[in-house]
Amino acid sequence: MHGTITTWFEDKGFGFIKDENGDNRYFHVIKVANPDLIKKDASVTFEPTTNNKGLSAYAVKVEPDSKYIYIAGERIKITAIKSFLVYSEEVPAETKIDKENAVLSVGALMNSIRPKADPKPGEMRTLKKLAVTTFQGSTLIFSEDEIDVEATMKILKALPR
Repeated sequence: MHGTITTWFEDKGFGFIKDENGDNRYFHVIKVANPDLIKKDASVTFEPTTNNKGLSAYAVKVEPDSKYIYIAGERIKITAIKSFLVYSEEVPAETKIDKENAVLSVGALMNSIRPKADPKPGEMRTLKKLAVTTFQGSTLIFSEDEIDVEATMKILKALPR
C-alpha cells in the first residue's frame, strides 16, 4: 500500500501515515526499512495492519526523493540496481585513479598530500572497491581512491529495494 508521512515525532520514534484510502496509520521507526529517510510529506510503501489501538503500518519503506544515485559522477537509476558488494583487491602501490574526471574523495585527497615514501618497484597495496551491478547487466566498479566506500554502502543499503 502507498501513503504519505503526515506527522513524524523524531524524538519519540513514531509518526503517522495517511494511506491511499485517506486513513491515518501509526508507524514506529523500528518498522521502517530505511529510517534515515523519514521526514514529513515523504512518500512511503507499507503493509497495512491493525493493533489494539487501531490502524498501523509495518514493513515501511520511505521512497527517496531522487530516482537516481550519483557515485563518482556516474548517474545510476535506483530501480536499475540489481546488487552491490564491497571487496578488496591487491594492486600495485603506484596505481593512480584510472577514470577520467574522477570525483576526488577525501581518501584520494589525503593520499595525494600525505607525506610518504615512494613505492618500491613491485610493492602492492590493498584497495577496497565497490561493485554495483545493474539489471541491464553492466557492472560499475569504484575504488576507495574515488569514493568513500563505507558511506556509499550506507546510502545503497538505505535505498528501497
